[in-house]
Amino acid sequence: MGTRSLYDWIDDNPGIEFHPVDFVNNPHIIGKNDHLVSINACLQVDFTGQICSESMGWKQYTHPGGQLDFVDGAFQSKGGVSIIAMQAVARPRSAGGEMISKVVPNITPGGIITTPRSCADYVITEFGVAKIKGQSVRQRVKNIIKIAHPDFRDELHSEAARRNLI
Repeated sequence: MGTRSLYDWIDDNPGIEFHPVDFVNNPHIIGKNDHLVSINACLQVDFTGQICSESMGWKQYTHPGGQLDFVDGAFQSKGGVSIIAMQAVARPRSAGGEMISKVVPNITPGGIITTPRSCADYVITEFGVAKIKGQSVRQRVKNIIKIAHPDFRDELHSEAARRNLI
């Protein structure tokens, strides 16, 4: 990982700190940074605030990286904030380029929950900000639907009402 010239530049460079992943991704170390803002991406968010960032259904897309480490580290940070940022829709080739909502009633079966709903803080799309942490399920659902693409909000609202969530 990296070239000899990179390591030579890093070696004894007072402007660089270089640490292994078990230090860099340690939530207790991360949390020692006051006002830390953690920003991660996701593939789907469901009504309750579960965050799927690794798979599209049963198909593995990526790995968790340090998402939950930084979400937890931000929670431990004095004044810290954790943000999950995503576009409200996708246009997958498998759907013929049709727009699909990434705000969903339930994570697609087989989808891996990277960040559990109990750890999610804020979810942001181009349509706004949904506060998750500390909210009742009913309020989470309302907040999450507000950041969905407008073309999907009525359908999501109807499904939430059908489930007696709002």
